[in-house]
Amino acid sequence: MAPLNTMIANGAKRAAYSASQAARVLWYTGHYAYGRRLMGPLTDPGDAPYAEEFGPLDRARLKTAFRELFQRDWKNIAEGEYRLPKESRQLPAVGRLWRESRDYLNDARKVARRKYARGHSEVLTETLREKFPRYYLQNFHYQTDGWLSESSAERYDMQVETLFTGAADAMRRQALPFVRRALAQRDIAQASFLDLGCGVGRFLETIKDNWPALPVTALDLSPAYLSKAQSRLGKFKHVRLVQEAAEKTGLRENSYDVITAVYLFHELPPSVRKEVMTEVARLLKPGGVMILVDTIQYGDEPGFDVLLENFPRGFHEPYYDSYCRTDLSALSAAVGLKKTEETVAFLTKVTAFEKAK
Repeated sequence: MAPLNTMIANGAKRAAYSASQAARVLWYTGHYAYGRRLMGPLTDPGDAPYAEEFGPLDRARLKTAFRELFQRDWKNIAEGEYRLPKESRQLPAVGRLWRESRDYLNDARKVARRKYARGHSEVLTETLREKFPRYYLQNFHYQTDGWLSESSAERYDMQVETLFTGAADAMRRQALPFVRRALAQRDIAQASFLDLGCGVGRFLETIKDNWPALPVTALDLSPAYLSKAQSRLGKFKHVRLVQEAAEKTGLRENSYDVITAVYLFHELPPSVRKEVMTEVARLLKPGGVMILVDTIQYGDEPGFDVLLENFPRGFHEPYYDSYCRTDLSALSAAVGLKKTEETVAFLTKVTAFEKAK
């Protein structure tokens, strides 16, 4: 039997986890409900409904998968796969919550207007076309400023967590056991880790929280998002920031032990997706591992397929359907990477690919 002090500590830890996650789900679900009411139906008034390829949605399975995600998350924490998340270790600042909520609610109205007007190309200007690839210059999710402003970077975390009703961080954390296995035979202080499309650095913050001595490179195309990542990761040592495209990083070949891409591939055109996978193969050391964290695909949860089908219709995601149909094993094998393991966690899938030694 475990010592009494250990049992008490574990009980307190579990209580902190349960309370914090329940509060987060409630908070983000409320914002999600408000946003969905503003966005309205998928089709405009008077238009015929979309002809759906899949259906119907298995709502009972959706609820079960949501609960299973948090059960798995806690099990991983209890078994020492990763630390108790930061939001379970400290209370959030009330002022910050208020500001994020107010900003989200104000911007949700702009997003809804943009959705009804099909305003997904506001960031497409001749000036920006000289600096960024064409596929990047879109208002993904009908988001204000696309990925190209400080205000967009500030509200990104709130928008993503709201979209997933408080499950986004828990889904991302399911990649951490994959990272642990990839690093198991390596000296952490000498290993090299790259996050492609790091965004505002939320996933890398979790990586550094669990492996503070691990040298990491944060790469993103958006200067505003990279600036936010720099601010978030500034408390850690051994962090390098690079502003480049994931398909053309300019980084040295055979230089990384682990490469991650979190919610990146579904926002890339098929041709660029292939280029990024080719770049990953170039950058990985022999025996290195690429860990892809992205949305589930058609067939992963058959009862959810209609949800995936309709997602790009309600949010501007022009490359989403093609991603959901992509054969990841074939995509990786074409550049010399072998798919080694995979897990589905609610609406996210984590897949590992290894480069031959």
